[in-house]
Amino acid sequence: MDFQLSDDQRALRTGMRELLAGRFDRDRMRAALDGGGGVGGALWLELGAAGLFALRLPETAGGVGLGLPESVLVFDEVGRCLLPGPLIATQLAAAAVKGAAEGEAVVALAEAGRPVGHLAAADALLVLDGDSARVLSGGALRRLVGAAEPVRSLDPGTPLWRVPGLAGYESEPLPDGARLRREGALLTAAEQLGSAARSLEAAVQHAGEREQFGAPIGSFQAVKHLCAGMLVRAETARSAVYAAAVTEDPVEIAGAKLLADEAAVGNARDCLQVHGGMGFTWEADVHLHLKRAWLRAGQWLTAADAEEALAADLG
Repeated sequence: MDFQLSDDQRALRTGMRELLAGRFDRDRMRAALDGGGGVGGALWLELGAAGLFALRLPETAGGVGLGLPESVLVFDEVGRCLLPGPLIATQLAAAAVKGAAEGEAVVALAEAGRPVGHLAAADALLVLDGDSARVLSGGALRRLVGAAEPVRSLDPGTPLWRVPGLAGYESEPLPDGARLRREGALLTAAEQLGSAARSLEAAVQHAGEREQFGAPIGSFQAVKHLCAGMLVRAETARSAVYAAAVTEDPVEIAGAKLLADEAAVGNARDCLQVHGGMGFTWEADVHLHLKRAWLRAGQWLTAADAEEALAADLG
């Protein structure tokens, strides 16, 4: 199987990286966190105009007409820059929620028994319960928001709310909820992959600049080994995520999510180790990658569920 990107895929990845660098650089990321980590309406519209949410809709429906591998490349870039908001749920529900494809509507993810992120900004909820999916909006959503309570979030870029039981709210059923969950898990794995790669870059950069005993700390074997381990984690996860995007096999997606979660969390932890005490300060970004990675690990497909899927496939 050939995993080399085509020229069009490379151009898509480069274009998304440049778009995000221009629209959501570090200063804007920090400003978003200082403002509570909410969804930026203007930025959301810009992403919609760029085709992020309509990426997989057919051209006859006003979409871009690309596939799951291209979405993986895009969300890899999203993960690098810590872009906040329920971008994956909005893309997956773009065909079912009016305005979502254009970035005019925000679709948050609600999973049974778990807090909901960005509830205050949501125009609709993609509700997942096992392999069933539905969309909750309008008056039902307003009643749900009124009954929800904010809870402390470990990730400053993802405000969370605890919601009451979701079963009592009228909603619109969506077909193939199992597919939505699988694709959400894979795209989350792509975000984790981008975060793991960014943590690796930050660690290598710091190790080359920071000096101790008259030499860059990257010249010390212990630091070299940490960075080498980060590279192995990220590239192993990249192979699994790319393969799963091509095959769309449920077991391969479970394996990809598991590896990407481990890469994102493990690389952020090792990046913290390379930065030393500085990594724990608000000025450093590395702890933000760790907190976001922990949060993503609990969304769409947890490690326990992924391990169950892999074990079941062994027979």
